Amino acid sequence: MKLLLHACCGPCTLEPLRLLQEEGHDISIAYMNSNIAPKAEYEHRLQTLLDYAKTQDIDVVEGVYDPKAWAREAGVIGPDPETRESRCRACYRLRLQEAAQYAADHGFDGLATTLTVSPYQYTEVIHEELVDACGTRGLKPVFHDYREQYPEATRRSRALGMYRQDYCGCAYSKVEADTERAERAAERARKKAEHDAEMAPIRAAQEAERKRKRAEKQAYAEKRAAQRAALKAYKQAHAND
Repeated sequence: MKLLLHACCGPCTLEPLRLLQEEGHDISIAYMNSNIAPKAEYEHRLQTLLDYAKTQDIDVVEGVYDPKAWAREAGVIGPDPETRESRCRACYRLRLQEAAQYAADHGFDGLATTLTVSPYQYTEVIHEELVDACGTRGLKPVFHDYREQYPEATRRSRALGMYRQDYCGCAYSKVEADTERAERAAERARKKAEHDAEMAPIRAAQEAERKRKRAEKQAYAEKRAAQRAALKAYKQAHAND
């Protein structure tokens, strides 16, 4: 099948591309991700993908970077955690509809996506949006849940020295990721402080015992030195007796 693979980034592309190639598909990659902010981040992820695709002799098609379109379709839903799924659905829809239209216009038979590699995405929602995008254009949706491949994708991307982003892509997800990291750091600091407080009396007792043993050792050494000095003096005093 002539297949267009929508890719969100380089690391997430590794395993889907490998597995789809093993299925025998003729693959081109579509980088259509107007959700990514800021522009420098978008370009960094794109370059990482391009560098890898070049080593695999795979064509990459870049969509129009239109963050205003993303803001109208998904960003308008806002950053409320309770509406996150709705915002992500709108984000998936924007990107998959764009990829599907390109696939239909350029003679592709089907469309797939790398979005399901991440365990942090809404996999079923992605499935629904992929089917919908393909259904109105006569394309075959090639859907796979790649979450089991996430550890291997992580391992391979690190081994290849790939740039690995630390948030999904949009400005809201960056704030969420930064907040979660700060919360985890605060929790680690709290646990460390509790552990240190629990260990303080134990460490103080251990240090006191070490000091006592050092003092005993020093006192014994001084006693032995005094004995040797006394013996030496006695021998000198009676040397001529």
